Amino acid sequence: MCGITGIYAFNEIGRFHMINLAAATDKLSRRGPDFGRSTSVHRVGLGHRRLSIIDTSASGNQPMKDASERYTIIFNGEIYNYQELRQGLEQQGVSFQSATDTEVLLQLYIHQGKACLEQLNGFFAFAIYDEQRDHLFIARDRLGIKPLLYYADEDKVLFASEMKSLLAYGIEKELDTNSLYQYLQFNYIPAPYTMLKGVRKLLPGHYLEVSKANEPRVQEGKYYQVPFDEQHLNPEKLSYEQQQAKLRDLMEASVQRRLVADVPLGSFLSGGIDSSVITALASKHVDKLNTFSIGYRDEPFFDETKYARLVAEKYQTNHTVFSLSNYDLYGHLFDILDYIDEPFADSSVIPVYILSKETKKKVSVALSGDGADEVFSGYNKHSAAWRATHPGTAEKMVSSLGALWKKLPKSRNNPVTNKIRQLERFAEGMQLSPKERYLAWATYLDGGKAAQLLSSSVLEKLAFEIHDVRTDELLQHINDQHETLNQWLYTDIQLVLPNDMLTKVDLMSMAQGLEVRVPFLDHHVVEFAFSLPEDSKINREMKKRIVQDAFRELLPAELYRRPKHGFEVPLLGWFRTELKSTIEELLSDEFIESQDIFDLEGIKALKQKIFSKNPGDVHATIWALIVFQQWWKQYMA
Repeated sequence: MCGITGIYAFNEIGRFHMINLAAATDKLSRRGPDFGRSTSVHRVGLGHRRLSIIDTSASGNQPMKDASERYTIIFNGEIYNYQELRQGLEQQGVSFQSATDTEVLLQLYIHQGKACLEQLNGFFAFAIYDEQRDHLFIARDRLGIKPLLYYADEDKVLFASEMKSLLAYGIEKELDTNSLYQYLQFNYIPAPYTMLKGVRKLLPGHYLEVSKANEPRVQEGKYYQVPFDEQHLNPEKLSYEQQQAKLRDLMEASVQRRLVADVPLGSFLSGGIDSSVITALASKHVDKLNTFSIGYRDEPFFDETKYARLVAEKYQTNHTVFSLSNYDLYGHLFDILDYIDEPFADSSVIPVYILSKETKKKVSVALSGDGADEVFSGYNKHSAAWRATHPGTAEKMVSSLGALWKKLPKSRNNPVTNKIRQLERFAEGMQLSPKERYLAWATYLDGGKAAQLLSSSVLEKLAFEIHDVRTDELLQHINDQHETLNQWLYTDIQLVLPNDMLTKVDLMSMAQGLEVRVPFLDHHVVEFAFSLPEDSKINREMKKRIVQDAFRELLPAELYRRPKHGFEVPLLGWFRTELKSTIEELLSDEFIESQDIFDLEGIKALKQKIFSKNPGDVHATIWALIVFQQWWKQYMA
């Protein structure tokens, strides 16, 4: 796991930006604290920061060349099946100078070209330059676990693992108003777009080819998409018991593949089903597995460490609990805001950042249960979506009482008012079309409310027809005539998973130089999940049904006797205490007017609501604004 960056210059103006290659590489030092180097070949510059995981010797340092020096690679990620791929290449007469998966990937590309992508099991973003053909090939893994951004103009193509590296090349920084509009709705920016015009995210399962024969050429292509055909679900005609058995086999293999490392390895263990499954399976192959949990001293309702301890005791892991106070969470807040190089307002980055920081003190690789919720239906919105398409008496009653829910106070800060908030959202969603319902339950603000926060000058620049096209792309798999939960899950793995959940984990773990591996996102597991009918994943009583049932015998019974809590960062309390001065500074009348980005009256109304007795969901929008303003001050002001 590492950080990569590079430049392909089409002309002398583009080549001039090569002077920034070393600085762009250094911006990724926290992703790769063990070694850093950059090199230039002809019209191409490549930079790499290394986190040593497999073959920690100097022979694994990058940029790495083949023996002929025709090809050069920079690689971020892990190829889990690299040993079997290496054996196949050796049978063809290929010799290796290192024990790394990087060299295997390089040789596989040399022999197979872009077809090599179909053989890779892992997570990655990499670039390979062929000096003889003057051709640069860039690719991202199937599900978007590892990030890759790029910028292209008539002079050059730039790419990097993080935005801060791209900015080090001195590119023009112009706000993408349509992305800002989406950010206010989602609290993140859906790929392939970013907050800056001209900067794009390479989509999961895509590659980029850059060359200059007669004229500059940048071509993006797709090599993978999760297969999904609702007309042919469960093609093997497996019984539910057989489906469980197959899932157990696939997960066992996935976890075992992800235990290969030449450095200390452990597992996150939250006390929930997903991380407990990973721990149980990993413990079969690792004696005294290192496991790590965080507890919340000031939020006992959300503290799940007692369940994590039950799993740790059952499997005799070397267990560490990091017990956090709200002050501990707050104490890391500005470090996190300073590291975020594109507005991203999922507040759960805070506990992930701290967990990664503490875990890194003991290991360099951690397994995680991430991805199971999106693939197998673990969220409340999935239960709500299922109920919306299978309405009973209770659902119809909640829907009919929409006027009542609107009148009652709503807040996430109290169990009763939070339930009222959820009931209102459900009632409102029941009145919408399937696509509108998905969008309503996947966002914090609808388009109208987001527009009310923007200044008139920004609204004039907004191209609503472009926004409509973007939205249609996001919702293309939701069928308004025949809505199913599988359509929701398929949309989630292309929208929520790479743009929110995986971004959060990659950004916060790599800020600490920690590699996080996600066995539930092995593409064999994901493909199997999308071959299953929805009733294998959810019913009226249970979310993530097949995961819970398949591994029931491996886990303590207590894990099945309590609701899933998740964790709410206490933003509302902070906004009224420690962060009040930050709100006054970043959302002051003077700052808002000087930017001419946000509508002053709209911001005032938000600030008034956050301190009222009925704040609703406004804390999420206030947080999104704080993140944006801090980013603006650091990168744009």
